[in-house]
Amino acid sequence: MRIGIVGAGIGGLCAAIGLQRAGAQVTVFEQAPVLRAGGSGLSVFANGLRALDVIGVGDAFRQATSAEVRELRGGQRRPDGAWLARIPTEAVAELRVIDRAVLHDLLLDHLAPGTVRSGYRIVRADPDGSVVVDPGREPEADGAPAPGQDAEAGPSGTSDESFDLVVAADGLRSTVRRSWPGDPGIRYAGYSAWRGITDRPVDLYGEAGETWGIRQRFGLAPLSDGRVYWFAVATMAQDVRIEDEMAAVRATFGHWHAPIPALLEATPADRVHRLPINELAGPLPSYVRGRTVLLGDAAHAMTPNLGQGGGQAMEDAAVLTVALGGLARDDAPDPVQVGSALARYDALRRPRSQRIARMSRLVGQMGHVRGAAVSRVRDQVLRLTPERALVRQIRQVQGWEPPAG
Repeated sequence: MRIGIVGAGIGGLCAAIGLQRAGAQVTVFEQAPVLRAGGSGLSVFANGLRALDVIGVGDAFRQATSAEVRELRGGQRRPDGAWLARIPTEAVAELRVIDRAVLHDLLLDHLAPGTVRSGYRIVRADPDGSVVVDPGREPEADGAPAPGQDAEAGPSGTSDESFDLVVAADGLRSTVRRSWPGDPGIRYAGYSAWRGITDRPVDLYGEAGETWGIRQRFGLAPLSDGRVYWFAVATMAQDVRIEDEMAAVRATFGHWHAPIPALLEATPADRVHRLPINELAGPLPSYVRGRTVLLGDAAHAMTPNLGQGGGQAMEDAAVLTVALGGLARDDAPDPVQVGSALARYDALRRPRSQRIARMSRLVGQMGHVRGAAVSRVRDQVLRLTPERALVRQIRQVQGWEPPAG
């Protein structure tokens, strides 16, 4: 089975690994001329680990990450450090945190050489499995320019290629999804996030999680080498311009409880980046169109408030791998069987991923309620929420099991 995947992000690479291991001939098209991941961390919960096990990289992922984060006290705090809600450690017992760059390299290492073609933009993907490719240059596979060739040079013009299946994993601003019936477009969530990783270990005093202020939040989690991934979120206009991002973070969060000031001090200013938080403006009616399927953010871009963007993409990849099953090994798969497999993928993934997107949006709305008085009410609600209710909500998200083959 010939499968073309659009996008070499986490979802696209996970799908490529699973489908390649299932026997498919996989080609990944990546628009960027050089393969690299963003400089931030990624939380992977129990559901993500199970998905990685399905595609065959779970053990390698565990070796690359630390289990120490599950031993920390977690939950929500106030800026002065007082706890609002605590999450039982057993509820997040399988949580792992990884540098996105490390994860990206790990996934690439599990693909056959020549799988990824960087510097190739997909202009259009049609329901019949054909794609229009615009090569910006002539790179070698996996991102390296051909010997003696400048990265900016290369052929012009487009070419057509045909596949038994096209997987669009091209992110929030998916080119493929824009031609989809019922594409809702994207919308700004009302807040932006700074992200950073310290350049040295920082003592977390045995605690992790998030701190909620008034329309501001700060979260932190340790990496396996002792460095700490952190994010800082604030309500602001989408197009606001900030001359010194790190100075803005320090001015907003530098007086919050320890170890937040130490984390900022241990983070190089040039490694801090701010991203406006966008999501799909509404749910898609289907993730499947003929022999083209949406995966990851292209299908269900959500706010990061539950830490599930990557996990849901991993689930997508695992379910697609299971759904196609033995069809991946066929040189000429039966179109009816392929259609049935994709219908199963849509039925399994769309309701769950869209439900989690709604849950994540609600958490963001709670974190950014307007005014001190409303924030005090929110904090009181968090204090009074029974622990069993928090555990039940966590299990709704993490309690995913891969489907039977």
